[in-house]
Amino acid sequence: MKRFLILTLFSLFLFGACSQQQPAAKSQAPKSRAEIADKYKWNLKDLYPSDEAWKEAKAQFEESFKGFEKYKGKLGRSAKTLKGCLDYYTDVVKTYYRLNSYAERKSDLDLREAEPLAMKQDMNQLGNKLNAVTSFIDPEILSIPAARIKQFMRQEPGLKEYRQYIANIQRKKAHTLSAKEEKLVADAGMMADSPYEVYGVFANAEMPRATIKLSDGTEAYLDAAGYTRYRAVANRADRKAVFEAFFGGLKDFEGTLGTNLYGQVKRDMFYKIAHKYNSSLESALDQNNVPTSVYMALIKSVRDNLPTLHRYLNLRKKMLGLDELRYYDMYPPLVPAVDLSYNVEEAQALIKEALQPLGEEYVKTLDIAFNNRWIDMFPTPGKRSGAYSTGSEYDVHPYILMNYNGQYDDVSTLAHELGHTMHSYFSNKNQTFLNSRYPIFLAEVASTCNENLLIEHVINKMDDPEKKLALLGSWLESYRTTLFRQTMFAEFELRMHEMAEQGKSLTGVALSKLYLDLLKEYYGDADGVTKIDDLYAIEWAYIPHFYYNFYVFQYATSYCASTALAENMLHGGPDMVKRYINDFLSAGRSDYPIPILQKVGVDMTTTEPFDKAMKKMNTIMDEIEKLLAD
Repeated sequence: MKRFLILTLFSLFLFGACSQQQPAAKSQAPKSRAEIADKYKWNLKDLYPSDEAWKEAKAQFEESFKGFEKYKGKLGRSAKTLKGCLDYYTDVVKTYYRLNSYAERKSDLDLREAEPLAMKQDMNQLGNKLNAVTSFIDPEILSIPAARIKQFMRQEPGLKEYRQYIANIQRKKAHTLSAKEEKLVADAGMMADSPYEVYGVFANAEMPRATIKLSDGTEAYLDAAGYTRYRAVANRADRKAVFEAFFGGLKDFEGTLGTNLYGQVKRDMFYKIAHKYNSSLESALDQNNVPTSVYMALIKSVRDNLPTLHRYLNLRKKMLGLDELRYYDMYPPLVPAVDLSYNVEEAQALIKEALQPLGEEYVKTLDIAFNNRWIDMFPTPGKRSGAYSTGSEYDVHPYILMNYNGQYDDVSTLAHELGHTMHSYFSNKNQTFLNSRYPIFLAEVASTCNENLLIEHVINKMDDPEKKLALLGSWLESYRTTLFRQTMFAEFELRMHEMAEQGKSLTGVALSKLYLDLLKEYYGDADGVTKIDDLYAIEWAYIPHFYYNFYVFQYATSYCASTALAENMLHGGPDMVKRYINDFLSAGRSDYPIPILQKVGVDMTTTEPFDKAMKKMNTIMDEIEKLLAD
């Protein structure tokens, strides 16, 4: 089954990682798009000069579906026929991604607008149609004997660029149906994205949001961006009020949001059953040939190392001067008087300095991104929250969505998204289209590697002990939110799928109970480490990644991998940087993710990367305690 998922990579900072930021500034309404300089806004004309041009291209794209008929039932006849079909398939899919990117970028700029949403929905339908008309390809390739495939490769040298693509199809033979059955599954795809689409519109545009008055008179509007901003305020009573108002608003829709997420789980179960997998987890991970043992080992390793998380939480309680740590105390800065704010130009300069070790071409391409409107920088009314990078525009360039507020965590988010962008840039430059689509398992490695290089650079040049403490605290927050919190999310996702596969219902109440139990276990509620109020059980409803089919665990595995990579590049010399660019960033999908990482010295089938990450986290805490003692 081919499932066309635009490689839209949301930042982990949507979840609040690296949030050791300054207390929120006075509230002000976001500027309209007209008030923002063009240099800080996407130039979508790089994709299509106008909506009319997009519509013309879409019409031509629909006509291209007819071209597959001449290949259907004939792929095993000759090397020329097989290559012709795959060449045609490549061109059509590449056009789909470009068309879809334009529609999605337009819609994300203002989710309240009906026309861009309709454009996006049109592309979803066309993607499902494309899945259906190309559903014969995998079964027909599987029906070609391996000896004939080898003969075709000798007869038609151009087929070698599809070697990995064909090998991956053959690898999944036990899970591939007949051509008719695959078409039926593909047709079902027109319903598959509904839970995600419903959640996106409701959470970002139509859900009622509270406005509360803070102790300094600030009127705090608590949409997702406002919650992220105001949960870090210095006044503890204000933080408590922010949490209660934001999560109370989600609680009001617990039943609706639970039913919608259950719809997503049932979708995942349908694909698991249709393609004869033992579990939804196995079905999701097999798309990138990642063994389920990697997922389970991550959860075990994190649970075994919860004392390290609790060490940090106790340190946080001490530095904040609290008798009892509450969940709403997770986000205020450990050193509240420190100014860690940066305007956009300062952020860009700092990122370029920090990423100098990655080489001249890397840094020059950052300038191109900054100066040629690859980035939509500031929040505006109706704009999608969070941050992401998409590299699906193979013949154009990646695009980054930001909601920049000027704090250090915004700088780190920008560095993170630029990591995705540069991964796409090098893969698109060095691989054919089908091989450029790097596996999702690798997606967060380059991004979190940039985070590590950035904070290492900033700390090393920092003389002020107060600011150094603040940044070290920020680094610790990255470990909490990326390794521990994302793994908690991954375990929640695993458990809710297991419940459904066992025939248990997933109401909003059931999801909240499951989430609360995990939250209390991870944060040490029973041991007096962190007090967790029952209201925060609804936090699952705030996490859009639960609609991404076992995506979140890859933040944690990637953070382990990138910690090792950053250390190697800072201390391993130019050869390590060359390997990182050539063997990792440029690899795309030319191999499976585990072997690609092994080529740069990271073996995710062992606990070594996780052990290194835990060692680094404890080293950071040692340094903080030394600074406090001094």
